[in-house]
Amino acid sequence: MAFAPSIFKAYDIRGIVPAALDEGVAKALGLAFGAAALALGEKAVAVGRDGRLSGPALSKALIDGLVASGVEVIDVGTVTTPMLYFAASTLCNSGIQVTGSHNPKDYNGFKMVLAGKAIYGDEIQGLRRTMDDDSAPRKDGGSVRTVDVTADYIARIAGDIKLARPIKIVVDSGNGIAGASAPDVFRAIGCEVIELFSEVDGNFPNHHPDPSKPENLRDVIAKLQETDAELGLAFDGDGDRLGIVTKDGQNIFPDRQMMLFAQDVLSRVPGGEIVFDVKCSQRLAPAIEAAGGKATMFKTGHSLIKAKMRETNSPLGGEMSGHIFFKERWYGFDDGTYAGCRLLEIVSKSLDASAVLNALPTSFSTPELNVACAEGEPHTLVQKLVETAKFDAPAKVSTIDGVRVDWPDGFGLVRASNTTPVLVLRFEGHTPEALHRIEEAMTALLKTVKPDAKIGAAAH
Repeated sequence: MAFAPSIFKAYDIRGIVPAALDEGVAKALGLAFGAAALALGEKAVAVGRDGRLSGPALSKALIDGLVASGVEVIDVGTVTTPMLYFAASTLCNSGIQVTGSHNPKDYNGFKMVLAGKAIYGDEIQGLRRTMDDDSAPRKDGGSVRTVDVTADYIARIAGDIKLARPIKIVVDSGNGIAGASAPDVFRAIGCEVIELFSEVDGNFPNHHPDPSKPENLRDVIAKLQETDAELGLAFDGDGDRLGIVTKDGQNIFPDRQMMLFAQDVLSRVPGGEIVFDVKCSQRLAPAIEAAGGKATMFKTGHSLIKAKMRETNSPLGGEMSGHIFFKERWYGFDDGTYAGCRLLEIVSKSLDASAVLNALPTSFSTPELNVACAEGEPHTLVQKLVETAKFDAPAKVSTIDGVRVDWPDGFGLVRASNTTPVLVLRFEGHTPEALHRIEEAMTALLKTVKPDAKIGAAAH
């Protein structure tokens, strides 16, 4: 049977349950993935799920398919996506997390690691063909065992992180799956924790679990104002992304977090290559170079950043969306809880954690903006922009992922989303005037290929 093509995204499989994605999809994926794992000599696949309401049924169907393919399933139960990655780094080399990430509550999907690598692009389309054709072989010998990785995961982080002093923090899990583990991890490294919305509830009754959206940080900011906590940490639905809020309510975006992380990592890995995506601040590369590192800008996408890090032997990578990847002292996968611990380790050396964060270089910038398009249109439009974008010096044009134009006082970006039919725009200026000028220049460029473009705030 043919499954809905729209659920096979660039980095994962994802869709609305049950309209586009159901137990039939999950079982067929289990069969196809199990066959692919066995073909690479893998004998076991770890399976976890986040706190979404459709998770138990989809997880059961996925496991049924994996068992039918002949692999051993290590069922780690309800865990964050990073905890599934931890299982696939310590118990075996492959795994699937049943998760809708930060999408609305009626979504669910699958993030996959095969033989130690996050799969994406053509590999996902290969699974799709196997699923559509029902060509995966069934084999005897499949089995299931249940493993709780929580204690080992907490012990691994607590053994790695050393705070210079105790810190009191607010942790907002947004009723996502991070609520079941993150507060315990922070207490294990020596923090005093004020919890917000730790109860795992797939209805997300308080606010949506997506810290990249400022409206989802209001509760953290309010709690910081009414208590003596120093910092606020917020997590997305599956716990692989982190939001940071200072005592005075400033949102420290991931590209600024990366400045701090790079400085710290490069003190132990001099000359290391730090990878970041095209949406990050123009201030990041100079900060990396000033700390003695090599700054490498690359395409947006957590699987793509991971692949680039492997290629360059990078100790650290990060994305504007909030995925931070530590290879130094960790396993190279994105983990919001671990990134939060590393940040607390650094700022604990100062008596004023917020001052350290607020002092990081910054600019005037827009949030991520979107232009809605027809299915398939964004990549066509971006290709036209790549062919036609001409700017006089001192502007520099990069076409590694869409069109990014850097001026001495800021940058503009237009790229095609790999997950939804939208163009993604972002503008930054060192001054409000520079931001306005760059926004006008890039909007004018966009209108040459899409005169009817309507620029709006990014959705989920």
